[in-house]
Amino acid sequence: MAGDGRRNRLTSVAARADRRILLAVGLTILGLGLMWSSVIKPSPSIAGADLPDGIEYSTPSVPPRSPKPASKRSGAAAARVDVRDQIKGVILPASDPVSISIPRLGVRSELSRLGLDGSGALEPPRDPDVAGWFSGGAAPGALGPAVIAGHVTWNGRSAVFQRLSRLKRGDSVAVRRKDGKTAIFAVDRVARFAKSRFPTQAVYGAIDHAGLRLITCGGTYDWNQHTYPDNILVFARLEAVRAPR
Repeated sequence: MAGDGRRNRLTSVAARADRRILLAVGLTILGLGLMWSSVIKPSPSIAGADLPDGIEYSTPSVPPRSPKPASKRSGAAAARVDVRDQIKGVILPASDPVSISIPRLGVRSELSRLGLDGSGALEPPRDPDVAGWFSGGAAPGALGPAVIAGHVTWNGRSAVFQRLSRLKRGDSVAVRRKDGKTAIFAVDRVARFAKSRFPTQAVYGAIDHAGLRLITCGGTYDWNQHTYPDNILVFARLEAVRAPR
């Protein structure tokens, strides 16, 4: 039927769009570290500092791969449909984030919007003291993984996410949204990955809850390559919602 043909064409277009998004985010964190290396010039005392005990030093044995397509849908599109039948916990309607606070670290920051540049890399926050939300992903509190990135150092001084690796399981992260609600997330784990083995699916893939991913650079700064070798990732999930006052 003509209607079926139109639906198939729309599904095919959506699938191609999803594949482009997954390819783009697969390159994102390489951009997060390698692109930012030209402006990040940490002092030796910061660059050489070891991460505290309790951090999970995890490096996958194989590079991350995009999910295989299911029938005529991409794996990402099918997964989004599937997880909606298995949602866990509170899910909020989408609303752009305004600010983030991390009590344990004393972090309070407005949030800028981050997109992808022409090469498919994540645009870095322009201000080292301001974290940025990847607007191509989920909104904090909505279904899916919301991604917030920030600099670790900038021209020899600490930046907004310099102490991100100190977070521990159970710590709170609060994200205030434009709708007035504040999404309160609890940290599940903190991990360190080599940039060459970044876990794309774990960070950007479909999940059955409202999640949060905090990202910055990690490891010892390489003065020859002008970059950090690793990424620090914080995985958290929505625990509570604070209503507008």
